[in-house]
Amino acid sequence: MPSRSQYALMSSKDRNTVLFICFSCAVAFFDFLIYLYISDVVAAAFFPTNINPAITKIQGLGLFAIGYLARPFGGIVFGRYGDIKGRKPILLISLLVTIGSLLAMACLPTYAQWGWLAPVLFITLRLIQGIAFGLFVPLAWVFVAEHVPRQYLSVACSYVTASFYVGVLFSNAFFLWLTNSMTTEQLADYGWRLPFLVAAVLSLLPLLAWRWIDESPFFIEMKESKPKGYVAKPFRLLFKHCKHSIFIGMVLTVIISSITTVIVLLLPDLIELRFTLDGDLFDFSHSLGIVFMIFGCVFYGIISNHQNFGKILAIGSILLIVQIFAFFYHLQGSGDYILIMYALLGFCAGIVGMIPAILVQLFPTNVRLTGMAFCYNMAYGIVGVLVPFALGYATLYVSFAPALYIAFIGFIGIIMGIYFFNLPEFKKIDHVI
Repeated sequence: MPSRSQYALMSSKDRNTVLFICFSCAVAFFDFLIYLYISDVVAAAFFPTNINPAITKIQGLGLFAIGYLARPFGGIVFGRYGDIKGRKPILLISLLVTIGSLLAMACLPTYAQWGWLAPVLFITLRLIQGIAFGLFVPLAWVFVAEHVPRQYLSVACSYVTASFYVGVLFSNAFFLWLTNSMTTEQLADYGWRLPFLVAAVLSLLPLLAWRWIDESPFFIEMKESKPKGYVAKPFRLLFKHCKHSIFIGMVLTVIISSITTVIVLLLPDLIELRFTLDGDLFDFSHSLGIVFMIFGCVFYGIISNHQNFGKILAIGSILLIVQIFAFFYHLQGSGDYILIMYALLGFCAGIVGMIPAILVQLFPTNVRLTGMAFCYNMAYGIVGVLVPFALGYATLYVSFAPALYIAFIGFIGIIMGIYFFNLPEFKKIDHVI
């Protein structure tokens, strides 16, 4: 790492940077998931009243999916800016854009007040927020990876990944409180605005610590070593020299996005389509699974490094395949041990915690954010839009459809693990092209 040994201990400033990014990530995931939890209420506020609840549900899910469609644009355009101007400025821009869009949505008139202009404005703001979020996730991984010594790279990235699932837990708790403390009429009247206001306030908090966060030392060294008059062209360099890394990066992102989308977000709804379980117990089991997924992310981050990525990824993928089938076989039986089975599934799904450290090292410093943002958002956009609808339809006919899909993703993880196991040493993380 620039100016110090890669075996240096993590400084207090490094730890503060990791904490800053982790808190920002947890809040960002809460911001993005608002629509998933109150999609029906938001859709009813911004679209004409429809007597068919299924149409209202589809409208709400459509508002959620729009955010995925906007991600690639934000990742490509602003990721390039981050490789040219720096990680810190673009992080500030993404936070400010997110805060502004949330505040605007909280104050937006409804369809009953402004007619069709209301949904048009809401969708526009949703696209803007999706653009900002599409940059934020890969930027968070890059930011911490370029601040900590290499021996802490994997665990630091796993902390960031785990923080997203902390945001999911907070979302579960917040919307449980919201729905229990307000009537349906109150939610439809003004209650739906509260999550947007809370999210905006929470997003403001990281800005209080902004002055104490430094620019990436990798980026600073790269800028200082470039000759005068040098014109940065990260997008052109990326597709000229890193086509192989782009392919590998997209495959790895498919693993992350599929596990997150299915196990964290969709699994409760998918299980309800074919299995009958006690609602309160199952909700608690799902939250417990996310808690153990957080532990799993950190665990895999601690035991993995640039020398054993392949072995850990392959073994972890095998364990995930075994556990997802054990989980669904248990559902077909009595379901008495759902708490244990969900906890084990969450822990095995924590394999996603180690993957960002691989992604970061696929790309040179001067195209790293562009490359990661492109791979992450293109793959996540495809998975986020197609998988919920395709898997929901498939589960109506095959109860094990979610298990089969996760097993397929686990098989891809095994292949990637074998690939990295036989791959020569990663290049130095601070190299440029």
